[in-house]
Amino acid sequence: MQYRTLGRTGVQVSSLALGAMNFGRIGRTTQEEATALVDAALDAGINVIDTADAYSAGESEELVGKAVTGRRDDLVLATKAYLPMGDERNHRGSSRRWLVTALEDSLRRLGVDHVDLYQVHRWDPATSDEETLSALTDLRSAGKIRYFGSSTFPAHRIVQAQWAAREHHLGRYVTEQPGYSILQRGIETHVLPVTEEYGLGVLAWSPLASGWLSGAIREGREVTTNRSAFMPQRFDTAVPANRAKLDAVERLARVADEAGLTMIQLALGFVTAHPAVTSALIGPRTPDHLRSQLAAADTVLPADVLDAIDTIVPPGTDLAPSEKNDTPPSLLDPALRRR
Repeated sequence: MQYRTLGRTGVQVSSLALGAMNFGRIGRTTQEEATALVDAALDAGINVIDTADAYSAGESEELVGKAVTGRRDDLVLATKAYLPMGDERNHRGSSRRWLVTALEDSLRRLGVDHVDLYQVHRWDPATSDEETLSALTDLRSAGKIRYFGSSTFPAHRIVQAQWAAREHHLGRYVTEQPGYSILQRGIETHVLPVTEEYGLGVLAWSPLASGWLSGAIREGREVTTNRSAFMPQRFDTAVPANRAKLDAVERLARVADEAGLTMIQLALGFVTAHPAVTSALIGPRTPDHLRSQLAAADTVLPADVLDAIDTIVPPGTDLAPSEKNDTPPSLLDPALRRR
């Protein structure tokens, strides 16, 4: 396992981090299975576990909490808030009112008195940076969080939050968690240059592109992955963007074969090769998934392989732009771009 410094925090973290989105109902994972995955990941040298309150409506945090009992001090524990937790209109977002409540709920589910990294799951256009950063700074001062970060923020909002922290003398985000894979490289154009400029640690989610780069999805095969069962529109090859992904996967498979690598090694090695990326978040659902992903822990792609990837999916290119989660609201709602 390789280790890197998380931004400018001084904290050493593994180049692969365990994402717990599949723990619970989403991945149909039991406590016994979740504990086995956590034990195997920690034994392999992973020292970061990332979850969120919204993952299976809090069940993921509960499973993680029980799985890390007795090993809490051996790992960097991260969670997130912002996404809706029920139908109540104020049980979401990044207001002080909700973040304080959401953190208390997360700490209870996790069975801990603090988390190492607390992340705002998405940018909240209804809440000012000063409001959010002030609440996070106070939670840090209270000892309930050690650091705080953002997740899937557009580049201009990362910059704005850094300036708001400076202007109002508040703590700042020290990490960003963006989606990043060979098939979705748009953040190379804007987000990653900004995180490098401000010294943010980067925890990249979906490095296997929701399973597209796992080796399980190939031309002529029926798509039967867990993710395709509840997101079928992202795997329908009649959709042009999905067709483009499949075409790229076939070409990437040849590159992997010629280099003596699995598709997973190619995909994870690509993400962790970028100098702005600290860790790639893997989200195994089974022990077999975890073993195949841990095999990429020490993968270092040579320049010729990285060049070959660039010819298939050019730098800064998103093959499925509609799947991005950091699109400015004005691009999604016509009313916001008209007087």
